[in-house]
Amino acid sequence: MENKLIFIYDGECPFCNQFAELLELKSNIPNIIIKDARDKPIEIPKGYDIDTNGALLVNGEDLLSGASAINFICAQIENPSDPLLNILSIVFNSRKRAVFIFPFLLILRRTTLFFKGVSRKIL
Repeated sequence: MENKLIFIYDGECPFCNQFAELLELKSNIPNIIIKDARDKPIEIPKGYDIDTNGALLVNGEDLLSGASAINFICAQIENPSDPLLNILSIVFNSRKRAVFIFPFLLILRRTTLFFKGVSRKIL
């Protein structure tokens, strides 16, 4: 039996929201659960900061964050039914590319939240 994957993201971030929606609707990953970190109650490991580290992926006992989480998820996507998800899965399927690009995505996320007037602090 496969572990359930739990992807926890920032629901106020439009980029995170789009990625989570695509995962849920078009990724064809059967065992993934998508959760918005701003919804309560939600269990985030104590001391984990989504603002600093990025999205979190719970894979059984393993916790993957940021680039590692996105890389793992994109490696699970086979035949996505959305062109954008297809591009994202190709780009982030490479660990090196994910680690290189992810810090820029965090900066873009923080900038977007600032201009939206949304607190970066989650929970």
